[in-house]
Amino acid sequence: MASSSQTEHSVYYVPASGWYPVFLAFGLMVTVTGLASWLNVNKTGGATDWSQTIVGTIIVIAVLYSWFAKVVAENAQGLNNAMLNKSYVWGMGWFIFSEVMFFAAFFGALFYVRALVVPWLGGDGAKGITGDYLWPEFQAAWPVVTNPDAAIFSNPGQSMAAPEVSVAAMSNWGAYLPFWNTVILLSSSFTVHWAHHAIKHADRFKLIMWLSITCALGVLFVFLQGLEYVHAYRDLGLTLNSGIYGSTFFLLTGFHGFHVTMGTFILIVQLFRAIKGHFTANDCFGFEAASWYWHFVDVVWVGLFIFVYIF
Repeated sequence: MASSSQTEHSVYYVPASGWYPVFLAFGLMVTVTGLASWLNVNKTGGATDWSQTIVGTIIVIAVLYSWFAKVVAENAQGLNNAMLNKSYVWGMGWFIFSEVMFFAAFFGALFYVRALVVPWLGGDGAKGITGDYLWPEFQAAWPVVTNPDAAIFSNPGQSMAAPEVSVAAMSNWGAYLPFWNTVILLSSSFTVHWAHHAIKHADRFKLIMWLSITCALGVLFVFLQGLEYVHAYRDLGLTLNSGIYGSTFFLLTGFHGFHVTMGTFILIVQLFRAIKGHFTANDCFGFEAASWYWHFVDVVWVGLFIFVYIF
């Protein structure tokens, strides 16, 4: 006969059936279709309407709040045994792995363009392009910040001359913002680690203090990146339409900024939980999952700073 300890670790808690996944899928559908509609209307120059996107976002937030609150309550009731907690660990691990592959695709695109495509466009290598395929002013040097006249894509009879637009690439030292954001994120990795250390030593004051500092650093990072985007648009003329450099720059930094925003929000939730006294040395996976995610976005930013801003 199995002991009570063996039974406790082998019985898998299955929550009562609920409608959370259905409502979440509905909210995401409303949000995404609203964004798609906004993009289409914005492209044609019509009047923009954010109402559908806002409604979808409210639904998503409400469902996630209710769902996560239920999970936290189940944990407080002692329903999450070791077997279920192991599934949480694997789930978070696979989620972070999917995020790694997500950013690997964009870093791969950046490498492919810089190391292969641009030299080919300059005529280098066996796949080098020769002849009158490119506009006369094209230079096969990174960064590529200009496109041929956009009108040629809708009217093949237009000239291939490059537009007279003054665009500059982002500098890592010029506005100092990327450098300071690197310092901020690396510092936040230490503060979230010290918060975790405080949990393990049952020091709630230090937990709240270090976690508050981490959240503040996350907010500061997003604020400075907003200033960087203002600098890019207003002072450098750098947009998503600024050649392949503009596309890769805003895709990589924009998606990373979104992940930092989400990570900061998750850490703020953990801060509220810490204030309410939820975490102990043996029961703090919610915080640990948030810290894993935060370390991940920190590592991604280091890669961005090296390969987007410096080299």
